[in-house]
Amino acid sequence: MSEEVIPSIYDLETYTYPLPQELIAQYPSQKREESRLLVLDRRKQKIVHHEKFSEIEQYFERGDLLVINDTKVFPARIYGHKETGGQVEILLLRLPEKEKPVPALYRGKRIRPGTIIRFDKGLVARVLENLGEGKVLLSFESPDDPLVLIHEIGKVPLPPYIKRSPEIEDLFRYQTVYAKKPGSVAAPTAGFHFTNELLRRLKEKGVKILSITLHVGYGTFAPIKTRDIRKHQIHEEYVEISPEVAEIINLSRKAGHGLFAVGTTTMRALEFAACQTGKVEPVSGWCDLYIYPGFEFKVVDHLITNFHLPKSSLLVLVAAFAGLDLIKKAYNEAISRKYRFFSYGDAMLIW
Repeated sequence: MSEEVIPSIYDLETYTYPLPQELIAQYPSQKREESRLLVLDRRKQKIVHHEKFSEIEQYFERGDLLVINDTKVFPARIYGHKETGGQVEILLLRLPEKEKPVPALYRGKRIRPGTIIRFDKGLVARVLENLGEGKVLLSFESPDDPLVLIHEIGKVPLPPYIKRSPEIEDLFRYQTVYAKKPGSVAAPTAGFHFTNELLRRLKEKGVKILSITLHVGYGTFAPIKTRDIRKHQIHEEYVEISPEVAEIINLSRKAGHGLFAVGTTTMRALEFAACQTGKVEPVSGWCDLYIYPGFEFKVVDHLITNFHLPKSSLLVLVAAFAGLDLIKKAYNEAISRKYRFFSYGDAMLIW
């Protein structure tokens, strides 16, 4: 039986590239808006500029929309001990809610259901179920509010490619300046480059800044494992778009103004909200939209994003938006010019 032939645009091996380890940013730039910015023109299919991020305002016109994701990273990494004495590292995958089980990843020896894990400050959790592949379902059984205690003892959940322990600086740099609603275990990193001063300048230029919420899950780091990318099962993430924001976006688009999405999280939320009717609908629920080449974009005109991991759903998303050939060319040039990659790295404007 002959092996199925997968078109190259859907072949996972198309979405990889050789990246020197030294280009994976381990720390943020000294100042947020001094990151570098690679500008692509997706309509002309070419690289047009290399800028400082602070110069991005020249691409906006009066009336344009800048849509940001106001989610806030919570200190999801906590360390505890089993009653037998063994140490356990836990990464919570969702914000704990009262009397609701919490999925989590763990490091340590296999944990059986019923195991009690004790943390600092009197925080206690029971393992309800071992879900396999390093994942468990926890129930917090502390007398005090577990969320308060987690904020006291938790660490910043830096991604696995940052090969160091969290530092004080990460408490505010692994967070956007406009972060407001706790719920993410990974940051919407494209927003790292904005400062309050830059946002003020955009407002003065007549740009409307709107907030939506998508709580970023750990699945954002999960590589695609199916050879045919169309068969990948995307992770769900919680999204909220208010009726007021939806109405402003729809009226603005009707008037012909451009919409800039800050990050793939914002892009995914907006296109999810518009996938049924073509207009942005108010939404409060779980987003399972998987964007890959062939997807018809209905809302977003311009995307501000960072450089993404090989074989990731985020790299596939930007290829769908900008065109695979242009993205491959842009990544090769970014590597040759020693741009900094991933969460604490430099940015790209897909115009």
